[in-house]
Amino acid sequence: MNQLTFHPPGETRSTALTVVPGPVAVDTFGGRIHVEWDAQAAVTPLGQLPFFIDFLQVSGRFEPWVASCPLQLTSPNAPSNRDILGTTVLAILSGHQRYAHLSALRGDTLNAPLLGMNKVVSEDSVRRNLGQLDEAAGVTWLQQHLDDSIAPLLSIPWILDSDVTVKPLYGHQEGAEKGYNPHKPGRPSHTYHTYFIANLRLILDVEVQAGNQTASKYSAPGLWELLKRLPRPHWPVFIRGDRDWGTEANMQRAEQEGLPYLFKLRMTARVKKSVERLMREALWTAAGQDWEGAETSLRLTGWSRSRRAIVLRRRIKGDLAVVDHGDANQLRLGLAEFTNEVIVYEYAVLITSLPQEILTLAQWYRDRADAENPFDELKNHWGWGGFTTRDLKRCRFMARITALTYNWWSLFVRLANPRQHTEAITSRPLLLQAPARVTRHAGQTHLIISHPHAKAQWVEQVCRDLAAFFKTLRQTAEQLTPLQCWCRILSRALVKYLRGRELQPPTPLPAPA
Repeated sequence: MNQLTFHPPGETRSTALTVVPGPVAVDTFGGRIHVEWDAQAAVTPLGQLPFFIDFLQVSGRFEPWVASCPLQLTSPNAPSNRDILGTTVLAILSGHQRYAHLSALRGDTLNAPLLGMNKVVSEDSVRRNLGQLDEAAGVTWLQQHLDDSIAPLLSIPWILDSDVTVKPLYGHQEGAEKGYNPHKPGRPSHTYHTYFIANLRLILDVEVQAGNQTASKYSAPGLWELLKRLPRPHWPVFIRGDRDWGTEANMQRAEQEGLPYLFKLRMTARVKKSVERLMREALWTAAGQDWEGAETSLRLTGWSRSRRAIVLRRRIKGDLAVVDHGDANQLRLGLAEFTNEVIVYEYAVLITSLPQEILTLAQWYRDRADAENPFDELKNHWGWGGFTTRDLKRCRFMARITALTYNWWSLFVRLANPRQHTEAITSRPLLLQAPARVTRHAGQTHLIISHPHAKAQWVEQVCRDLAAFFKTLRQTAEQLTPLQCWCRILSRALVKYLRGRELQPPTPLPAPA
């Protein structure tokens, strides 16, 4: 008798659903590919960073900076200063603006060892350990290395630009005050008081202060403290600032120190009267770029003396419309028609202790506009737009660490392209970002870079030239001191600015008696 089956079996289970080890076959429109995972592979998205690390090593910038860090951690589980600072530098170079972004570095198993690090530490570790660093000691440490990085350049004539920028804040941070904030009115902020070497876009120092401290009276103490650290022969030819700097206190201090200045004046009632008088009586001379200039002596209320003032004017051309929003009843629109009898000027007033002619002074002040470009770059493409903590101390640390890294990278990029300053939005894709993997064979480590940029051939040639230059410096390292080596690097990077002049190490000051 046949056995009846009341529950017949279903279809045989497909082997396609069985997970098997090894490569996974994936069908695509371009054909079948086989995918594998290797969590231990040494790969990096920053494939060209080793050339910058080579720059840091041969220049002697990174090692002394790490060795002199005043942070002292006693716990046996604490990371080393090198791991903390190396992680911070890698994050800044990568364009990170928040501590949380540091987590993206932990997958990079290549560049951390090249910096001599044991590991990439976590965001909490960086934030926490920077908080344990004494503020006075930390600021002195960072200021010293900022000074050292640009000291040889100060032996040639240079101009000091001082300016301030606003960083909006969105939490409850120390120093988050409402002040001058043109882009986000009413938003609490920090202010970054910064001192530049004009035309080079290199930072001398930066101070982070509360958002309601935008005036030059908050910048001036830092400026004079900066100059106090410099030998007198290395002081600038003159200092330059916008209309907020044209005050009695700033001019009187500069005159006491014997330092020339070039500032812009606010358009007060007394200043406007002087402009009106010159418009009628003065003999105007060419001041460049369609500007005209006239000179007068000016002494405002509260000033201790008369000072040289330069009034600049430029004729406005074209059709203008004037809208009167003060009329409550109606909107009045005036269309101005310019003829030879009806002329409209824009004007500005400079105050200075310099003896140069009007054309030179006007051009020097127009050159000050370049100081706005580093602010845009540092806030949008570097870390000045972020790395915010509740306390002001760590914001000050990160502002100076970012400034130092920015100076290092700017000089490295100038080695590749001495003709101009290349901003990070261009230089990172060219000289930093490129997929790379490591292979090891016969005791040698090879880094294979796949550069997708359209200028890949140019980049390869530049990197080969840089490697040859660094190799030459190493071969002569026994004859060169670290400072002499740094002067060689600066001379090549800033050859256009120096006009081929070879920088020499600054002469040490005699020891006090």
